Amino acid sequence: VGKLSLTVMVFTLLTCFGGGFFIGKALGLNWKLSNLISAGTGICGGSAIAATAPVIDADDDEIAHSIAVIFFFNVLAAIFFPILGKELGFDTMHGDAFGIFAGTAINDTSSVTAAASTWDSMWNLGSATLNKAVTVKLTRTLAIIPITLGLSFIRAKKERQASNFSLKRAFPMFILYFILAAIFTTVCVNVGVDSSVFAPLKELSKFLIIMAMVAIGLNSNVIQLIKTGGKPIAVGATCWCGITIVSLVMQHVMHIW
Repeated sequence: VGKLSLTVMVFTLLTCFGGGFFIGKALGLNWKLSNLISAGTGICGGSAIAATAPVIDADDDEIAHSIAVIFFFNVLAAIFFPILGKELGFDTMHGDAFGIFAGTAINDTSSVTAAASTWDSMWNLGSATLNKAVTVKLTRTLAIIPITLGLSFIRAKKERQASNFSLKRAFPMFILYFILAAIFTTVCVNVGVDSSVFAPLKELSKFLIIMAMVAIGLNSNVIQLIKTGGKPIAVGATCWCGITIVSLVMQHVMHIW
């Protein structure tokens, strides 16, 4: 699944960071905030922001603004992407096309989960779309590592000092836990354990993601964001629309939908 979506991801990442850089520069947005928004949009929302913020020495206001922007568009994606998928005529029998679309174009894993689960519910697909979308999204999240490496070198060049980049700090640890859980599940199923044994844990994971979204919502002031964050919102909107369009174009070119 990750291999199939890799080509789409490369183009969406290039679009996101390129668009974020040029729009941010045109609007006079500082490069730290612009890069946080680009990383959050192109890679993995809050996780990417958390990984890149210490690398580029972003301050609390820049982090808060970027997270608020990312989750503002996350909410819109979770609501409107299933509607958009239906209007575009995505396959409703398997969920593969919408899973790749959600996994490559929605910012944060939590919102990818929300949109994919909605699509599954709309067409009674169980968790087929969710499985596809989350796998694509976690493959995309691995881009945190090369991006943080690159940003650390850019910062070092800008400040003419040795970079304090830490691979341990930048590595998305939940990816490691995901891989370990996937290996454990695969081994258990192959030795004869019924896959239904893991169903309660899957339901628990969905509940915990919903609680995480609620917690993030309780920390986000949309009115304040709109009043003070016009330029960040413009950059976020450009990046988000850019990766959505590129994802659709690339999937169409690759005959995924």
